[in-house]
Amino acid sequence: MTRKVWLMILLLALAALSLAACSGADTDNGQTVAESGETETSDSAECDELTPVSLQLQWVTQSQFAGYYAALEEGFWADQCLDVTIKEGAVEIVPQQVVAAGDAEFGIAWVPKMLASREQGADLVNIAQVFQRSGTQQVAWADSGITSVADWAGKRVGTWGFGNEWEVYAALRQAGIEPDDTSQVTIVQQPFDMSLLLNREIDVAQAEVYNEYAQLLEATNPETGELYQPEDFTVFDYNDVGTAMLQDHIFVRGDWLAEEGNEDIAERFLRGAFQGWIFCRDNFDDCVQIVLDAGPTLGESHMQWQLNEINNLIWPSPNGVGVMDQALYDQTVAIATEFGVITENPGDDALRTDLALAALEGIDGDTTGANFEKIEVELAPGGE
Repeated sequence: MTRKVWLMILLLALAALSLAACSGADTDNGQTVAESGETETSDSAECDELTPVSLQLQWVTQSQFAGYYAALEEGFWADQCLDVTIKEGAVEIVPQQVVAAGDAEFGIAWVPKMLASREQGADLVNIAQVFQRSGTQQVAWADSGITSVADWAGKRVGTWGFGNEWEVYAALRQAGIEPDDTSQVTIVQQPFDMSLLLNREIDVAQAEVYNEYAQLLEATNPETGELYQPEDFTVFDYNDVGTAMLQDHIFVRGDWLAEEGNEDIAERFLRGAFQGWIFCRDNFDDCVQIVLDAGPTLGESHMQWQLNEINNLIWPSPNGVGVMDQALYDQTVAIATEFGVITENPGDDALRTDLALAALEGIDGDTTGANFEKIEVELAPGGE
């Protein structure tokens, strides 16, 4: 071979070695080349490292929190350079206490619960109002003759307690019934299921439209052998009753937020969470599967029902997902104050909307869901 040919062979060999050395390394477009030759997206290509934070849920894994599981699974938080740990809730876990103690940076709770914790000394701040309306109901048998809240007088009214009773108590007092007076009404501590109503041990039961109400429609009517139907029940929606309070929101500690860099972390956390909820709105089946893979205690049709109703509590979000509707917040505060949940207005520092608005600026696509409509979900026995 000539010297020129040998030189060409040497250059080709060096080029091949260079390509082999780069295999699996980051490329300029944020992708990696796997050993198999396939291309994978690197969610954190522009991050020196992922910042670890945690989110405390207020209940166990279920579609109520689908957007957060989607944000984790789809890499929306990793895209924001965050390594998020989701902590399940339980009856004995109070997210406000967990966040106040510094054991989680972010928490999910109902607004009046957080406001009550603030009044008791916890430095907590609402930074994103995810649910735009209340999902709480009371349910009675259609054949009971109970057609108004006034009809609850002298009846056995179930509530879960643990701060979930305030919409119930406010409705009773609005109707002139004092819940603490056993001569006017009997308040029954209700388990987190519908067994007492199904067994007719109580007359009116508390239910979330996305959970316990579905449990009724998943139960079999022993007289027909078929599942119960909506017409078997009378439903009192607190949004219609007028004592609805805002529910699931994201909160943090005020002093944590004041530390350098944490407003940026909070904004990025919200952006990823909002993208998770948008994903669950636009990719219903995939989102349900993400929840199922996370290990809920209830079955597939129940998770489908739940996500459908949760989406309906979030969408439409007229000001953008996560942005507080001031009128609804004022109503929640007014009811909470009037009926003794809190003794005075919580003050302007209990709520911030700027971080949610900033988070939305980094999201392309529909962030309001103005045209959202629920789908039809067929429940299976036991929610399977």
